[in-house]
Amino acid sequence: MGCALPPRTTNAETPFWSGRIALQVEGDTPQSFAALFELEGEESQGQLTLFSPLGTTLGQLRWDAGTATLQTGQQIQRSDSLDALVLQLTGAALPVKAIFHWLKGSQAEAAGWTSDLSAAPQGRITAQRILPEPKATLRISLSQ
Repeated sequence: MGCALPPRTTNAETPFWSGRIALQVEGDTPQSFAALFELEGEESQGQLTLFSPLGTTLGQLRWDAGTATLQTGQQIQRSDSLDALVLQLTGAALPVKAIFHWLKGSQAEAAGWTSDLSAAPQGRITAQRILPEPKATLRISLSQ
């Protein structure tokens, strides 16, 4: 088949993934974040929805060329920076564009991040941020 993690498609052209995402940030005040997720689209246009373990929507990000929107509850924020809204939603900077490549089983460069795709055929991805400090570990487990 060739593709390590074939996405489920919502239609013939839109890739879709779902599962669990966890982030641990080291440092003087270590932080951790875990959520269920649904990711649809591509790096240039897509949607990321995060859910609590009980299924409550934590937030929904939508983006296309030059515009990003974050909805948390009834509050909607717009920005020209997807990265800024991801930081606001998760509390940490995540390499969203690289994550799309990793989910497809291919390496992608993300400043300061290294990825381990050895378990990608089983639906698991691990990535580590070395720089800038503090170090962080991102784990993604796809639903089967």
